[in-house]
Amino acid sequence: MSYYHWEESLKLIQFKVVEGRKVGLIDGDTARHVQGVTTILDLANLAVAEGRTLAECASDKAGDTLDLDALRQKGQLLAPIGHDDPAHCIVTGTGLTHLGSAEGRDKMHKAASAGEATDSMRMFLMGVEGGKPAEDKEGAQPEWFYKGDGSIIVGPDQPLSSPSFALDGSEEPEIAGIYLIGPDGTPHRLGYTLANEFSDHITERGNYLWLAHSKLRHAALGAELLLGDLPEDIRGSSKIIRDGKTLWEKPFLTGEANMSHSLANLEAHHFKYPLFRRPGDLHIHFFGTATLSFADGIETKEGDIFEISAPPFAIPLRNALEVEKAEKVTVKAL
Repeated sequence: MSYYHWEESLKLIQFKVVEGRKVGLIDGDTARHVQGVTTILDLANLAVAEGRTLAECASDKAGDTLDLDALRQKGQLLAPIGHDDPAHCIVTGTGLTHLGSAEGRDKMHKAASAGEATDSMRMFLMGVEGGKPAEDKEGAQPEWFYKGDGSIIVGPDQPLSSPSFALDGSEEPEIAGIYLIGPDGTPHRLGYTLANEFSDHITERGNYLWLAHSKLRHAALGAELLLGDLPEDIRGSSKIIRDGKTLWEKPFLTGEANMSHSLANLEAHHFKYPLFRRPGDLHIHFFGTATLSFADGIETKEGDIFEISAPPFAIPLRNALEVEKAEKVTVKAL
């Protein structure tokens, strides 16, 4: 089965081979090997140094054709970005960024008018009112969280590990932006990827001040790095498969047409901090979602498979849930 016949966007992939890693460029129905580099990060550093785009550099180096179906079937596709030193890959995200359903928004507005708004509702409404400012204006700050470093990232068809102490491990179908900080401290957006942010929603629900704990989990990135602009209206599907059967499935919406914040506003509030503009660092930033199986009462269990798909990404992101073994950590005094 081909996953690629209807795609026209330029995208990059990374895949593993016996000798290490390679990069591919997807252009419509055709995928070609990008020669002379072994990672997308190498290609991005080259593009920054030469003052060119990723698309230009990849196109110039594109050579032999690739069989994407074979790469997928053999499990060779990798997450589209990574850093040899995971500590220099910073993984973060923003929440309460999506409009959700009209009914949900109406309930929030009515609750706020009645003086019953929670902190989350207030922040959501701040985004609705000021999350898409004019180009020369500062917009409302979004909810922001730290998720981890590059060690938490897994690629397509790799397991998503939930800690033994977690109360829940559930999907969050999202788009993530990938950024490289240039030698002069300028953030460069490499592109966008399909993602599963994966969180502990029971912990988060217990007390909103536990949000920080609930987010310190693994996350999965889809195989494709979309170059250029993100479509304003993305309509995807999120599902959970258990024992070979679909347990839960629901559409999800993303892209700026379905968000209370512009991507530029989310980027501005992240990169305004100097510590996030350290030359050579990678940033993976999750833009949020409005669709969760947890909200529909689904309780996940080990072995469940999360599947997220959404055009313009042609390859679904699939990951099985696994639970880590408990370990005892002892702090030693020196």
